[in-house]
Amino acid sequence: MKRGLLPLLLGLVTILDVVFLALPTLVVLAASFTAGNIVTFPPQGWSLRWYADLVQKPEFLEALGRSLEVGVVCTALAIPAGTLAALALARFRLRGAAFLQIYLLLPFTIPLVVSGVGLMLVFGRLGWLGSIWPVGVACCVVNLPFMIWAVAAAVNHLDPDLENAAWNCGAPPAHAFFTVTLPAVMPGIVTGALVMFILAVNEFLVSLMLVDARTVTLPVLVYNAIRSIITPDLAAVSVVYVVLALAAIAALDRLVGLEIFLKSKQS
Repeated sequence: MKRGLLPLLLGLVTILDVVFLALPTLVVLAASFTAGNIVTFPPQGWSLRWYADLVQKPEFLEALGRSLEVGVVCTALAIPAGTLAALALARFRLRGAAFLQIYLLLPFTIPLVVSGVGLMLVFGRLGWLGSIWPVGVACCVVNLPFMIWAVAAAVNHLDPDLENAAWNCGAPPAHAFFTVTLPAVMPGIVTGALVMFILAVNEFLVSLMLVDARTVTLPVLVYNAIRSIITPDLAAVSVVYVVLALAAIAALDRLVGLEIFLKSKQS
């Protein structure tokens, strides 16, 4: 009886987890299609008026464009920095490697508001505030451990004999890196790049410290809007984030394969 009860209990807990994780997204999705003027669930009729309203708002389109620019800058910096750091930490016996690994955990132990204030002071001293690209740099600094961990998972599955075979065949180190090592760890690079892009597009606290009225990103725009009143167009903005996340998952499945990604995470 107990053996049959345990799988049933685990299945029930799994179903409840899935429901509680998906329920907020489903509520927001339904609320974005309401025909009323306030966010309600169930919605007061069905309409696409709020999505049409978003398209007609230049401030929304500009903020979305800035957020995408932040994601591109963050990803472009994270790919070489995270890849090389992961290879160095996984392949070489570096002095102070334990200290470096602890240092990489600092973004998770230090509150984001503290990181945002610190970066604001540094960028202000350098005269970088007022542009959008420093926000991408800041998001890269804060979220870089995700990139390193994703690439490190792929590096740990890389057979060193492949690189040794390339060297024994006379391939220069740079040629072996670009033709053997880099393609082998590409699933980790793609995974980390997509994660970094989504995190940068969604970043709020750090962006709030670094933007002004001319460089407002989409998360900051949403925050400024909900301080007055929550309208259904904000639910439509939330759906835009859901679509971006689903697009990232679809790209991950197409470029890497979710099976390979999940196996790398389990081992």
